Formats: sequence, structure tokens, C-alpha cells
Amino acid sequence: MTAPDFKFQMYKQLQANIPNIYTEAKKAAEEIGISPEVKGKFGLTGGVSGCPAPLRKDIVEASEKGMKEVVPLSKLVDELREIVKGVYGDEYDVASTSTCEAGLWAVFGSLFTPSIAGVGDTYRARYIAPYEKHWHHQGGYGRPYPARYKDLIADRGTTPGELGFYGKRQNNTDTVVVRLEGAKYDVHGIKYHPSVLLTGVDAMKSTQAVEFHADIHKTMLTGITSLAYETPGYGYAEKDADGTPILQKEYAKIARKYGIPYVQDNAWGCPFIGSDPRKTGADVIIYSMDKAAGAATSGLIIGKEEYMVAVRRSMGMHGDRYGTTSSYGKAAFVGFDPGKEALLTQIQALKVLRDNPKVYTGSVDALEKIVKEEFAKLPAKLQDGIIINKSYNSRAVEVNYEGTWKNGQMGIPIFSIEDMYSGTNIFQSGLGPMGLVPTVAYDGNIYISPDLATTDEEGNLLEYPTRWGVQALVRLIEITCKYAGIL
Repeated sequence: MTAPDFKFQMYKQLQANIPNIYTEAKKAAEEIGISPEVKGKFGLTGGVSGCPAPLRKDIVEASEKGMKEVVPLSKLVDELREIVKGVYGDEYDVASTSTCEAGLWAVFGSLFTPSIAGVGDTYRARYIAPYEKHWHHQGGYGRPYPARYKDLIADRGTTPGELGFYGKRQNNTDTVVVRLEGAKYDVHGIKYHPSVLLTGVDAMKSTQAVEFHADIHKTMLTGITSLAYETPGYGYAEKDADGTPILQKEYAKIARKYGIPYVQDNAWGCPFIGSDPRKTGADVIIYSMDKAAGAATSGLIIGKEEYMVAVRRSMGMHGDRYGTTSSYGKAAFVGFDPGKEALLTQIQALKVLRDNPKVYTGSVDALEKIVKEEFAKLPAKLQDGIIINKSYNSRAVEVNYEGTWKNGQMGIPIFSIEDMYSGTNIFQSGLGPMGLVPTVAYDGNIYISPDLATTDEEGNLLEYPTRWGVQALVRLIEITCKYAGIL
């Protein structure tokens, strides 16, 4: 293929050759020897909402046992409270939700959005959401400020008139977008959109930028939010001696200075073995428990009691009007109720995370070995600039390749989040013809995790089909680079 002179030419060339790439990818899968019995039934992630992973045997058994018993749901939530308090301390509390997104909505609605009581219009509120990956989740509940970012989530925002993310924007609430120092927001992809490239983030300079904007908006500031992930590809390469991201600790300090909550979105994360709110200083942290934690589809909110009172009240869990320590009644966000079976699986997952974390970390260690072995087979030209890290928080292995674009050279094609939603992210859609459910692979960052038919019922990693899946991804990258004109 012709070597392009400009980025847009590379992506134009890729778009024209998508059928050829898929044809070669399908042939490559046959050469790898992926068994017909597993094609279309396994993947490189246990963490996509649209295709949850099979539940472990102990999770299923705990749910089936509890399903046959008469148990008030408030009792199950109190059991969750006891487990969390036993690990994090008595100042923490919990609330369960149907999904992580429901948890974000309940928390932002309770803590960030202005009240509506009183005569006349409500006041305006603003919360800070640094310009990082997955911004449309933690940043999508307010109107982006300043105006240059109003098209930030173009295909899921107000610009095309789609209700989805317009509908979740909250009353008189703005999101202050702060660029991270050292990050790059270069335009990439067939959809050709700014991509969030974060391996170069400078923690202290970014802290100064966030505090600068916090001071500007202090009369309207109601909160700070960020991801709780801890890998370089998400901007958290700089850590303290305990391995805690410095930038997250600094966000917490800024929040305390202004008397506002610091809320972390940890959708693809695990309690206890992952991001620790006692170390980061987060006031509230929200999980998608069906992703890395392996429970049934549901969300979990953990936070300091001071803030969780409002959140639990909004969920109908805080107590009856006549005075009780807990309840399971009607409230603003009771529609986010996860249900009995999901609560039972959350309890079992937390018990194992607390008592036998190796069930969760062992598969990550085994996966890291396979990923490093298979990516080492890429042509040397493509390997230069790739960073591989494992994350116990997300139970994933991160492959970041934004460094392949260093010194002005064209590297492995980077697909934007807009590519992901428009179906033009070849590193995701191209795995389909190979017989795999894809993983999250955009903005120069790929997260590979176990559980989607790549672990047994005890949670142990299966070398095959795991190795087949990683081999397929590596071959797809190589094929794509050939059609991009860089190989």
C-alpha cells in the first residue's frame, strides 16, 4: 500500500480497504486455528455491558441459594454495608444500583445538581471533569463548558439531537472541561475526531490546571470527578510509594479545599483489590459489578457516610420516615433498584475479593504473560513505543501504543471513540469476522481482560482460547498497518 503523507490519508486509505482487511482477518483466524466451537462465543474482555461474562460457579451458587429464601432486601444491603465497613472502615457506606451508569446518575443527582426548592429558577452548578478517556460517562451529566467542547461527544450529545446523552444532562448543571497537562488530543481515526492520549500526563502541572479552573468557578462549584483507573494509558502513570496515582490524590485535596465531593467512576474496577478510596481520598467511588468484579449485571456505590446519606436517601435505602437505620422503600432513584439476585451476587463477589483475592488476580497474572509473549511477535517497527501494564483494579492488561507515533512518525492507527460508536474502529469491528467479541480499544489504548469464556467456572484462565484471542488481535493490528501503508 502507498505510504501516506498525512494522517487523514492513512485513515482514508483504511476506510477504502475495510472489506479487504476483514477478508484477510477472517483468513488469519483460520490460520491461527481458532476452534469453530468457540468462534463468536469468546472474547478479550469480561467488561462490556452489551455482552456480560458467564458467572463463576460460586457466584451462581450463592444466587441460587438466596433465591430460594425469603430475605428482605434491606437485610442484603446491610450485609454489603458490613463487608465494606469491615474492609474500608466504619466511615464508609454503600448503595447498590442496577448499573454503574445508574450509580453515576444517582450520585451526580444527589451531590452535584442544584436544588429546586424555593421561588424562581435554581442556581447554576458546575463540576470539574478533566478531559480524560470515557469522558462521556463521568462528564456527560452537565453541559460542557467552555463552549469549544460542546461537540465533545458528538454522536451521543445534543448536536445531532439524539436523546440519549441529552436526556441525562441534569438541570442547570455544567461540566467544566480541563485539559490535562502533558496529554495530547490529536485528531485520529476514520471518523477523524480528537483522541485522548494520556501517557505523557504531568500530575502536578495537571493539578495546577484543575485548581486554576476550580478557583475561577468556585462560586458555582459542586464537585470534581475522574476515573479511578491507575494505568499509564488512562493518565495515571505517576504514582506515590504505595502505588496510588498522584493526580487522584491531588484531586481529593482540591475537593477538600473547596468543600465539595470528589467522585470517582470505577466502572471497570474491583473493590478491595483495586483503587482504594482511603488512599486516593475519593469521597465516593462507583463500580459496574458485572465487569471486573464478576457479579450479575449491577452497580455499586461506596463512599463516606457524610455523602452517602444523601445518595442512600435518593435510593430509598437510608431509613423509614418514622426512624430506622435502613430501609428499601420508594425514592427519587428507586428505578435503579438492582433486584434481589444481583444483590446476592454482589455479596458473594465482595466476600471473595476480601477473603481470596487470588481468584481475581491469578487470571490477570496469567493473561499478562500471554499478552507479552504474543505482542513480542509483532514486527519490530510496530513494537517500538508499545507499553504493556497489568491492572488488578480493572483485572486487565493494558496495551498502549500511542508511543508508536513519537518523533512525528506515523504509527499504529489510532481509532477515536467516535469510531467505536460509528462502527469504523477496525481494532474492534475487525475481530468479529475472526470469531471474537471485541474489547475496548480506542484512543491508542487496548484493555484485554479475562472471563468472556476465557476462564473456567472457578475463575482460572484457560490458555486456549485466551491465546487464540490475543493472537487474533495481534494479526489484526499487523494487517491493518499493512493497509495503512506503514508496514
